[in-house]
Amino acid sequence: MKRYLFLITIICISLFSFFSIVEAKEVVGWIEKVRVYPGNLVLHAKLDTGADNCSLNAPHIEYFEHKNEKWVRFEAVNREGNTVTLERKLVRTARVKRKGAKHQERPVVLLGICIGNIYKEVEVNLVDRSHYKYQMLIGRKFLKGDLLIDSSVKYTLEPKCKEVQ
Repeated sequence: MKRYLFLITIICISLFSFFSIVEAKEVVGWIEKVRVYPGNLVLHAKLDTGADNCSLNAPHIEYFEHKNEKWVRFEAVNREGNTVTLERKLVRTARVKRKGAKHQERPVVLLGICIGNIYKEVEVNLVDRSHYKYQMLIGRKFLKGDLLIDSSVKYTLEPKCKEVQ
């Protein structure tokens, strides 16, 4: 009898812990609108638990030096044709594995990303995604701790963050 009582107690504690964690996270669809800062540009993004980092469509990337540091200038364009030109300090260069293709070197910058009320400044690699349906890919480093993806839905939230200076 004591053994069963102990097992039931452990199960109840485990379930309580699990549901406490789940309740604290926002459930989102596998496709969401995101807002990118700086620039205040709204993009359609695929949320991808198979990717570590975020990727942004930047078909034209220009490297330059600013105050003895490496920077990149790039354009981000959304579906409506709104374009912003951004200049950001180069954080690093990522070597990205691609399925069925050679590794690719990509510049990485820090950008602010907003989904719903969740705002994070994260590393984003820049790549030509013009042949993809979605201009942005949101990876696990952004999703971690705050968002759960429901693969049966899309566009559950509007980006509502205020730009952080």
